[in-house]
Amino acid sequence: MSVAHADDADDYSRPTGESYHAEKALPSGDFYTGQWRDNLPHGHGKYLWTDGCMYVGDWHRGKTMGKGRFSWPSGATYEGDFKNGYMDGKGTYIDSSGDLYRGSWVMNLRHGQGTKSYVNGDCYDGEWRRGLQDGHGRYQWKNENHYIGQWKNGLMNGNGTMIWSNGNRYDGSWEDGAPKGNGTFRWSDGSFYVGVWSKDPKEQNGTYYPSTSSGNFDWQPQQVFYVDLSECVVCTCQRIPVLPSQKMPVWYGASEQSSSGNRTKNSERPRRRSVDGRVSNGEMELRSNGSGYLQVDDNAESTRSSLGPLRIQPAKKQGQTISKGHKNYELMLNLQLGIRHSVGRPAPATSLDLKASAFDPKEKLWTKFPSEGSKYTPPHQSCEFKWKDYCPVVFRTLRKLFSVDAADYMLSICGNDALRELSSPGKSGSFFYLTNDDRYMIKTMKKAETKVLIRMLPAYYNHVRACENTLVTKFFGLHCVKLTGTAQKKVRFVIMGNLFCTGHSIHRRFDLKGSSHGRLTTKPESEIDPNTTLKDLDLNFAFRLQKNWFQEFCRQVDRDCEFLEQERIMDYSLLVGLHFREAAIKDSATPTSGARTPTGKILSNL
Repeated sequence: MSVAHADDADDYSRPTGESYHAEKALPSGDFYTGQWRDNLPHGHGKYLWTDGCMYVGDWHRGKTMGKGRFSWPSGATYEGDFKNGYMDGKGTYIDSSGDLYRGSWVMNLRHGQGTKSYVNGDCYDGEWRRGLQDGHGRYQWKNENHYIGQWKNGLMNGNGTMIWSNGNRYDGSWEDGAPKGNGTFRWSDGSFYVGVWSKDPKEQNGTYYPSTSSGNFDWQPQQVFYVDLSECVVCTCQRIPVLPSQKMPVWYGASEQSSSGNRTKNSERPRRRSVDGRVSNGEMELRSNGSGYLQVDDNAESTRSSLGPLRIQPAKKQGQTISKGHKNYELMLNLQLGIRHSVGRPAPATSLDLKASAFDPKEKLWTKFPSEGSKYTPPHQSCEFKWKDYCPVVFRTLRKLFSVDAADYMLSICGNDALRELSSPGKSGSFFYLTNDDRYMIKTMKKAETKVLIRMLPAYYNHVRACENTLVTKFFGLHCVKLTGTAQKKVRFVIMGNLFCTGHSIHRRFDLKGSSHGRLTTKPESEIDPNTTLKDLDLNFAFRLQKNWFQEFCRQVDRDCEFLEQERIMDYSLLVGLHFREAAIKDSATPTSGARTPTGKILSNL
């Protein structure tokens, strides 16, 4: 991290707010020349790092803000808009190989409309999301083959058209860069093939229609994958070596001077502050930069340095592993055996348009699991038990709707790794279990709760199908284990998605009910870690989103709340997780320089 001490006596002798030209040789060896105000770069200036990186452009309160040019020692350059140290807005990036991107950026990532020209002659013009082609776009290869259609995560995905330079074309569905699903291949002579496409020859099915009686009847659809598409390889983007935001210095000594006159003697609860650490005026504003990441507020009053650093303890794995000898070990084995049986059971392909009978509360399947095994169940080391599936067709279709792969689902819950039991049950008396990969959470349920979920299942299914971005919890299965013998104990449980299973570490989590009564965590700050669930009155951040994101977020919350109200559900809350990029940088094994002020990612669920 680059640290700059702004402690020159001449700086303190000048009136606060006066701007002047300065040259600063910093202890780290870096050098700054340009406009200076209140011990910070402010205005136009040039910053040279000892490793050869250089920024020339506008500054605002010690951060790159406005128009500027950043260059790397490799020869790569970025010229365009900056915001709080990030490449953000419109800009042009030329990497060291000569590839050029011109378009929209959000927090150092290509995001929005943009054009990428590759040094080998290929070109992509279209939508980007988080650094990859995503949305609608056109890719043209140097041999004049071109694709027009939908993209996802840098690959052709969705509906699209590939046109070869020889006049042949494919119109239809794509998945992971190859035809998948319904599509038509046409030859320049008028012949065409219509069918269902797949790299797996067993799934390929279609009909060839020649333009004349002497058509090419020896042609095989697999030639499209291994011959026609062999020259249509999408180029990848070269990784930016060091991000400009990681190079921004921390200006110690500046905030103390500027904020000393603003401190009050009253030590009441701190004012709400944004994820970037800046003080808010008290209202909760949502402003997004379009990527899902939270953006800093350009007009904030103060930086985090005046509030003190955010202390984040290392995250520990939640819960106790259920191993042999644990009181619920046999229950876990029964659950895993039942899930493997339910998900692995052969079933006909289902349409998303389910019949009313699928939601019937009487629609349930009982399976007996004797210890010695049976015609349908394997032998096992647990006690004999019965297994019940509630509305199996509905939950199988929900897993399909939520894009849950059956094999991955079974592996997460029924693999060699044991489940983990959370330390204490919730207020409802339910117990919670997590899969080892944190993807799924299992909650035990009372009989009355089970009846409520089954009753609202038709409305729930219609809601999640209609609202792709719903914040309502995702349910994947509802089951019951009935132990045989004298106990005759029944354990009902539901399998849900774990919101906090993401590619980003969750550093703070909040359970928000919109109430102040009893909504304060009693733990001292020193004991709060990433697994602590904080409450409404603990929330001292403001989340800022762009207007369209704010409106969409509010609309979705309204839709979800209306659904819950219609189903007469009143005890629910908004679960929010925050990821601080600063903490992630500190935890990384790769040394980087970066600003102390973190930005965050918001995840939410009702």
